[in-house]
Order: sequence, then C-alpha cells, then structure tokens
Amino acid sequence: MSDREDNVDRNLFRSVERLRELRIEHRDLDEVITRLSMDLHIDELQLKRLKKRKLVLKDQILKLESELIPDLNA
Repeated sequence: MSDREDNVDRNLFRSVERLRELRIEHRDLDEVITRLSMDLHIDELQLKRLKKRKLVLKDQILKLESELIPDLNA
C-alpha cells in the first residue's frame, strides 16, 4: 500500500470516528434537552444554549456526511 493510500485510509478513519462522536454527542444532548423540558423549574437560557449546541452538531454531522459521500458526478 502506498503512503498516499495509507493517508487516505487514516483520514477516512478519522472522519468516520469524528462522525460517530458527533452523533453520540447529538443524541446525548437530545436526551438532556428532553429531560430538562419536563422540569417545571427549567432554566430557559440553559435550554436555549443546549438546543443551539445541538443544531451546531447537526450542521457538523451533515457537513461531514456530505464529505464522506463520493461525488456521483465525478
């Protein structure tokens, strides 16, 4: 295997691993948001921040997924 192929494999592995981490964090945040939403004494600012972080994660996930999917027009 050439150095170039080895680098591509390592980069692909890193990207897939990062995608997995982002999905886990996104799922965990979703659970926290759901639990907090049920609380009568909810901290609205904290909830907004968590929702914003969740949206940022979603954007990062979509971006990384689009980078991992080969361009069919190429």
